[in-house]
Amino acid sequence: MKRYRMELRALVLALGLAACGEAVDQAETPAVGDALPEGAEAISLLGEPLYPSPASAEQAQDIEVARADYDADPDDADAIIWLGRRVGYTGAYRDAIEIFSEGIEKHPDDARMYRHRGHRWISVREFDRAIEDLSHAADLVRGEPDEVEPDGQPNARGIPTSTLQSNIHYHLALARYLQGDFEGALPSYEAYMAVTTNPDQLVAISHWWYMALRRLGRDAEAAAVLEPVTADLDVIENTSYHRLLLMYKGELDADELWDPESGDPAGVAVAYGVATWHLYNGREAQAAEMYRRILEGSGWAGFGYIASEAEIARLEADAGG
Repeated sequence: MKRYRMELRALVLALGLAACGEAVDQAETPAVGDALPEGAEAISLLGEPLYPSPASAEQAQDIEVARADYDADPDDADAIIWLGRRVGYTGAYRDAIEIFSEGIEKHPDDARMYRHRGHRWISVREFDRAIEDLSHAADLVRGEPDEVEPDGQPNARGIPTSTLQSNIHYHLALARYLQGDFEGALPSYEAYMAVTTNPDQLVAISHWWYMALRRLGRDAEAAAVLEPVTADLDVIENTSYHRLLLMYKGELDADELWDPESGDPAGVAVAYGVATWHLYNGREAQAAEMYRRILEGSGWAGFGYIASEAEIARLEADAGG
């Protein structure tokens, strides 16, 4: 793992030198990870260092392909984005952030660079930076036509289900939600819904939107979010969110969905949703126990895992206060 991280770091340094032979503007490329233990990507919201897992052979091959495309045209925005995405898929989030920062230096008006860097700021628990990048991305696309965002890991049907604007609003809302700013997340849920075109998008945003409204005590509005969700929706990817929403409607049993030992990020998201359903229904102790069970897993980059960290951090802060 250490050797692979060193190779990625060397790659990033090489990319920086290849950019244009000039110093990168520090306002565009923030220093990252200066105080981290060697090899760590982030510090959890509970103060623990977080380390990436070794990259698979397939991931390493994908990076080599992306690097070759970049080497062929280092100024090409798509080549930069795919290199950053491929590196990020390995868990080398700091390296991905630096690659997207180079992209911002070269293409300061390309919303995609801020969207992807904002996502990776979430992965490393730097929510303020995520909000800054994603808010800027939202400003750049305001009034522009939306565009399909190609999948890095295509689904079984090979049909992309998300778009640039939906991903910007989704991650911006998520960053605010993770900070406990449920009210501040609501405009992004509404902006996402305005560009929703398929059932996968509908269930993805409805899950987080519903939870935010329940946390705010706005139960009637939360119930309205569930109205378009039916069991027969043709959901391709986000079946975990679909099942959670059906559980919220009383059509599935919570115990049927609870699986804190899932190594799949989607499974962790379901476990978080079940735990939080107990929380906003007045079972705080049970929810806290469930969050801690989730944190016994290894999938620390999953949104359900990060959200569980945030919940425990808030509960501990309240208890200490």
